[in-house]
Amino acid sequence: MNLAQEADLDLVEVAPDARPPVAKLMDFGKFKYEADMKAREARRNQANTQLKEIRFRLKIDSHDYETKKGHVVRFLSAGDKVKTMIMFRGREQSRPEMGVRLLQRLAEDVAEFGFVESMPKQDGRNMVMVIGPVKKKADAKSEQRRKAAERTGVASPAPAPEAS
Repeated sequence: MNLAQEADLDLVEVAPDARPPVAKLMDFGKFKYEADMKAREARRNQANTQLKEIRFRLKIDSHDYETKKGHVVRFLSAGDKVKTMIMFRGREQSRPEMGVRLLQRLAEDVAEFGFVESMPKQDGRNMVMVIGPVKKKADAKSEQRRKAAERTGVASPAPAPEAS
Protein backbone atom coordinates (compact mmCIF):
# COMPACT_ATOMS: atom_id res chain seq x y z
CA MET A 1 0.00 0.00 0.00
CA ASN A 2 2.94 2.29 0.72
CA LEU A 3 4.33 1.64 -2.79
CA ALA A 4 0.95 2.53 -4.32
CA GLN A 5 0.73 5.78 -2.35
CA GLU A 6 4.29 6.76 -3.28
CA ALA A 7 3.65 6.08 -6.99
CA ASP A 8 0.24 7.83 -6.78
CA LEU A 9 -1.47 4.67 -8.09
CA ASP A 10 -4.16 2.31 -6.84
CA LEU A 11 -3.52 -1.13 -5.35
CA VAL A 12 -5.99 -3.45 -7.09
CA GLU A 13 -6.57 -7.03 -5.99
CA VAL A 14 -6.48 -9.08 -9.23
CA ALA A 15 -6.95 -12.64 -7.96
CA PRO A 16 -8.34 -12.67 -4.42
CA ASP A 17 -8.81 -16.46 -4.36
CA ALA A 18 -5.15 -17.24 -5.12
CA ARG A 19 -2.78 -18.08 -2.29
CA PRO A 20 -1.22 -15.60 -1.68
CA PRO A 21 -3.73 -13.09 -3.16
CA VAL A 22 -2.42 -11.29 -6.26
CA ALA A 23 -2.52 -7.49 -6.34
CA LYS A 24 -1.41 -4.98 -8.96
CA LEU A 25 -0.42 -1.33 -8.96
CA MET A 26 -2.43 0.58 -11.56
CA ASP A 27 -4.39 3.73 -12.24
CA PHE A 28 -7.86 2.26 -11.68
CA GLY A 29 -9.72 5.24 -13.16
CA LYS A 30 -7.76 4.91 -16.40
CA PHE A 31 -8.38 1.15 -16.40
CA LYS A 32 -12.16 1.64 -16.02
CA TYR A 33 -12.18 4.30 -18.76
CA GLU A 34 -10.34 2.02 -21.22
CA ALA A 35 -12.69 -0.87 -20.40
CA ASP A 36 -15.70 1.40 -21.05
CA MET A 37 -14.21 2.51 -24.39
CA LYS A 38 -13.68 -1.13 -25.43
CA ALA A 39 -17.27 -1.98 -24.50
CA ARG A 40 -18.59 1.05 -26.42
CA GLU A 41 -16.58 0.09 -29.52
CA ALA A 42 -17.86 -3.49 -29.28
CA ARG A 43 -21.45 -2.22 -29.08
CA ARG A 44 -20.85 0.06 -32.06
CA ASN A 45 -19.52 -2.81 -34.16
CA GLN A 46 -22.30 -5.14 -33.08
CA ALA A 47 -25.05 -5.35 -35.66
CA ASN A 48 -28.37 -7.11 -35.78
CA THR A 49 -29.31 -8.68 -39.08
CA GLN A 50 -32.79 -7.74 -40.19
CA LEU A 51 -35.13 -9.68 -42.44
CA LYS A 52 -36.20 -7.45 -45.34
CA GLU A 53 -39.08 -8.46 -47.57
CA ILE A 54 -39.54 -7.98 -51.32
CA ARG A 55 -42.80 -8.94 -53.02
CA PHE A 56 -43.04 -9.96 -56.65
CA ARG A 57 -45.94 -10.78 -58.90
CA LEU A 58 -45.63 -13.69 -61.30
CA LYS A 59 -46.12 -11.54 -64.42
CA ILE A 60 -43.45 -8.94 -63.64
CA ASP A 61 -42.06 -6.64 -66.31
CA SER A 62 -38.29 -6.77 -66.95
CA HIS A 63 -37.71 -3.20 -65.71
CA ASP A 64 -39.72 -3.82 -62.55
CA TYR A 65 -37.74 -7.01 -62.00
CA GLU A 66 -34.43 -5.11 -62.36
CA THR A 67 -35.62 -2.47 -59.89
CA LYS A 68 -36.62 -5.04 -57.29
CA LYS A 69 -33.41 -6.99 -57.91
CA GLY A 70 -31.52 -3.74 -57.17
CA HIS A 71 -33.34 -3.48 -53.84
CA VAL A 72 -32.40 -7.08 -53.02
CA VAL A 73 -28.74 -6.37 -53.88
CA ARG A 74 -28.79 -3.25 -51.68
CA PHE A 75 -30.23 -5.17 -48.73
CA LEU A 76 -27.75 -8.04 -49.13
CA SER A 77 -24.82 -5.60 -49.45
CA ALA A 78 -25.88 -4.04 -46.17
CA GLY A 79 -25.75 -7.49 -44.55
CA ASP A 80 -29.49 -8.09 -44.19
CA LYS A 81 -31.43 -11.23 -45.09
CA VAL A 82 -34.06 -10.91 -47.80
CA LYS A 83 -37.38 -12.77 -47.87
CA THR A 84 -38.59 -12.81 -51.47
CA MET A 85 -42.27 -13.52 -51.94
CA ILE A 86 -44.25 -14.15 -55.11
CA MET A 87 -47.97 -13.52 -54.82
CA PHE A 88 -50.16 -15.70 -57.05
CA ARG A 89 -53.64 -14.55 -58.10
CA GLY A 90 -56.39 -16.47 -59.81
CA ARG A 91 -55.18 -18.94 -62.41
CA GLU A 92 -51.55 -18.17 -61.62
CA GLN A 93 -51.87 -20.56 -58.66
CA SER A 94 -51.98 -23.52 -61.03
CA ARG A 95 -48.47 -22.63 -62.35
CA PRO A 96 -46.14 -22.75 -59.32
CA GLU A 97 -43.21 -23.90 -61.50
CA MET A 98 -43.15 -20.43 -63.09
CA GLY A 99 -42.75 -18.91 -59.63
CA VAL A 100 -39.89 -21.31 -58.86
CA ARG A 101 -38.21 -20.30 -62.12
CA LEU A 102 -38.53 -16.60 -61.28
CA LEU A 103 -37.07 -17.07 -57.80
CA GLN A 104 -34.20 -19.21 -59.12
CA ARG A 105 -33.43 -16.53 -61.72
CA LEU A 106 -33.30 -13.95 -58.92
CA ALA A 107 -31.03 -16.21 -56.85
CA GLU A 108 -28.63 -16.58 -59.80
CA ASP A 109 -28.64 -12.82 -60.45
CA VAL A 110 -27.69 -11.98 -56.85
CA ALA A 111 -25.37 -14.96 -56.28
CA GLU A 112 -22.30 -12.77 -55.62
CA PHE A 113 -24.12 -10.88 -52.84
CA GLY A 114 -26.09 -13.69 -51.19
CA PHE A 115 -26.97 -17.35 -51.10
CA VAL A 116 -30.28 -19.19 -50.87
CA GLU A 117 -31.00 -20.06 -47.24
CA SER A 118 -34.36 -21.68 -47.84
CA MET A 119 -35.49 -22.96 -51.22
CA PRO A 120 -38.78 -21.70 -52.71
CA LYS A 121 -41.80 -23.06 -50.82
CA GLN A 122 -45.47 -22.69 -51.66
CA ASP A 123 -47.38 -21.17 -48.76
CA GLY A 124 -51.03 -20.84 -49.72
CA ARG A 125 -51.21 -18.17 -52.41
CA ASN A 126 -47.59 -17.13 -51.88
CA MET A 127 -44.23 -18.67 -52.70
CA VAL A 128 -41.41 -17.73 -50.34
CA MET A 129 -37.60 -17.96 -50.55
CA VAL A 130 -35.04 -16.54 -48.11
CA ILE A 131 -31.67 -15.25 -49.33
CA GLY A 132 -28.87 -14.68 -46.81
CA PRO A 133 -25.98 -12.23 -47.25
CA VAL A 134 -22.45 -13.37 -48.06
CA LYS A 135 -21.00 -10.62 -45.80
CA LYS A 136 -21.79 -10.32 -42.13
CA LYS A 137 -23.65 -7.21 -41.01
CA ALA A 138 -20.72 -5.94 -38.89
CA ASP A 139 -18.33 -6.26 -41.85
CA ALA A 140 -20.76 -4.41 -44.10
CA LYS A 141 -21.17 -1.60 -41.54
CA SER A 142 -17.42 -1.16 -41.07
CA GLU A 143 -16.93 -1.11 -44.85
CA GLN A 144 -19.63 1.56 -45.20
CA ARG A 145 -17.95 3.66 -42.48
CA ARG A 146 -14.59 3.32 -44.25
CA LYS A 147 -16.06 4.37 -47.61
CA ALA A 148 -17.83 7.33 -46.01
CA ALA A 149 -14.57 8.44 -44.42
CA GLU A 150 -12.79 8.18 -47.78
CA ARG A 151 -15.53 10.23 -49.47
CA THR A 152 -15.32 13.03 -46.93
CA GLY A 153 -11.53 12.99 -47.11
CA VAL A 154 -11.10 12.23 -43.43
CA ALA A 155 -8.36 9.67 -43.04
CA SER A 156 -7.67 7.78 -39.87
CA PRO A 157 -5.39 9.83 -37.62
CA ALA A 158 -1.71 9.16 -38.16
CA PRO A 159 0.40 8.41 -35.11
CA ALA A 160 2.17 11.46 -33.74
CA PRO A 161 5.95 11.54 -34.28
CA GLU A 162 7.92 10.91 -31.14
CA ALA A 163 10.14 13.68 -29.86
CA SER A 164 13.73 12.76 -29.24
